[in-house]
Amino acid sequence: MRGKLVVIEGIDGAGGETQSKLLLEHLRSRKIPSERIYYPEYGNPIGDLIHDYLHKKHELPVDMQFLLYATDMVKDREKIQGWLSQGKTVIADRYFTSVLAYQGMRFPIENALKFADIFSLPKPDIILFLKISPVTSIRRKKKEKEHLDRNESDRAFLEKVSASYESLVKGQVWSSWFVIDGEKSKEEVFSQIKKVLRI
Repeated sequence: MRGKLVVIEGIDGAGGETQSKLLLEHLRSRKIPSERIYYPEYGNPIGDLIHDYLHKKHELPVDMQFLLYATDMVKDREKIQGWLSQGKTVIADRYFTSVLAYQGMRFPIENALKFADIFSLPKPDIILFLKISPVTSIRRKKKEKEHLDRNESDRAFLEKVSASYESLVKGQVWSSWFVIDGEKSKEEVFSQIKKVLRI
């Protein structure tokens, strides 16, 4: 039986890393075969290019940003498909849906979805959108680290990305989206996630 691809999305500081790790731990404690993947994956050539772009070491036009971020997922396509074919639940802390939200503001969504189809990116079974405000985003990231990247520090940009996510949720683009109140405590957020996933 094919496994499920569960994607956790949200703007910077939404809690994707925390919640994806909690979900992995919870599923494994219940003996449900599970794997976790995250993006951007720093420490490999593509992830390092993304890191340099975010920290303003170079500039990229929107179509190049799209290709760079999307390629980070294409490189793992076979790995994800393999896990799913083994019946595992795959938890993605961000996925191609992030590309749709961040680059999709200036890159046509229909072209992005064609790309996903052409490159046979595994389609999520469910997307959990951790909704927080840009104010919360910046406050959380400042607590976490001293130097914010170009996206994390730009409130106007985060407002636009939030609206972009809302549009994807409204249109249920590429999969079934569920909104989770990410402003709550991590325990309350996880409780909402468990309710949606019925676990």
